[in-house]
Amino acid sequence: MTNVIVILVLLAVLGAAAGYVYRAKKRGEKCVGCPYAKQCGAAGGCRCEGK
Repeated sequence: MTNVIVILVLLAVLGAAAGYVYRAKKRGEKCVGCPYAKQCGAAGGCRCEGK
């Protein structure tokens, strides 16, 4: 029974993360985890990468 609970919790966490990434991409963010995600250039890369 505990294995089922652990699997359900992991699926919930993965589902929440996938939903966050999906919504961020739908808003047009290029670098999802970046604090400057809305300011990134289309082909210039992310400011967080040190470029």
